[in-house]
Amino acid sequence: MKKYFTLILVVVPILIFGQANKLFRQALKTEDLSERIELLTQVISLDSDKLDAYFYRAIAKNDLGDYSGAIIDYSKIIITEPDADSYFNRGNARYSLEDFEGARQDYRDAVKIDPNFLDALYSLACANFDLSDYTGTIEVLNDLLSKEPYYPKGYTLRGLVFENLENYKQALKDYTVAVLMDPSADTYYNRGVFLLSINYYKKAKNDFSTVLRLNENNGFAYFYRGTTHLLLGKYKNAVSDFETALKFDSLDFDAMLGLAMTYYKLKDLPNTKLYYNKAKDILQRNGNTASGITLFENTYWHKNQFYFFNENVKELEEL
Repeated sequence: MKKYFTLILVVVPILIFGQANKLFRQALKTEDLSERIELLTQVISLDSDKLDAYFYRAIAKNDLGDYSGAIIDYSKIIITEPDADSYFNRGNARYSLEDFEGARQDYRDAVKIDPNFLDALYSLACANFDLSDYTGTIEVLNDLLSKEPYYPKGYTLRGLVFENLENYKQALKDYTVAVLMDPSADTYYNRGVFLLSINYYKKAKNDFSTVLRLNENNGFAYFYRGTTHLLLGKYKNAVSDFETALKFDSLDFDAMLGLAMTYYKLKDLPNTKLYYNKAKDILQRNGNTASGITLFENTYWHKNQFYFFNENVKELEEL
């Protein structure tokens, strides 16, 4: 009798583990994330020590937007058998919840385990940036770029840091290196926005034109190029770009204000009033009861082209 019961005790765990592995394979094959989570939950109920099941369930939860659930699963792995990938992924989930401090610590732990984990280094730099730790951001990016000089988005982020620090010469250098390494719509767009912010209108216009050659569906690039045309006195071109921007977003009050100011320069008063009043109407829909220029304090023009906009608003208000 003793041998009989011993045999049963040995066979049952084997059957359980076999069933767990079968469910695990099935979970990885399905593209339905909810089904994958359900299957992996069954795996864990049969074999609570199967860390891969927690890992893939966490990824599925993350992809479905259940970041808190993903954090719990990654934490189970980290407590049991910490690894760089789990720290990195938990950091991403925390980042999605805007827990930048928690994300930063996870990225740091990932890099401690694997100092050459480039994505973790970049993400650590991003967390530092969002925490306004510009010195820490630059230090991490310098480390990253020393290990992998060909990392375009590292130069872009460092350029953004230098821009925030008002070191415009170094910022332009980094944005340009990113463009040279990766001449894409994104890198030209980032440099164009920077050039516009420091009043290099012609160079900014050229970058936005390149963006639109590479990606004609970038509505923001039309708006920004329209802005450069307006500031350069190329009013007909500005009208064309602002109108195109409105095709992408019919409620774009910044494009409407751009059109109002451009038509005013063209002495087309009916269209000036039309677009100026449309912009005001949109801004007032959300309960904005401000009057005068303060009505526009959340617009691009007020924040980035204040003196030009202020002078124009005074004239538009008198129409």
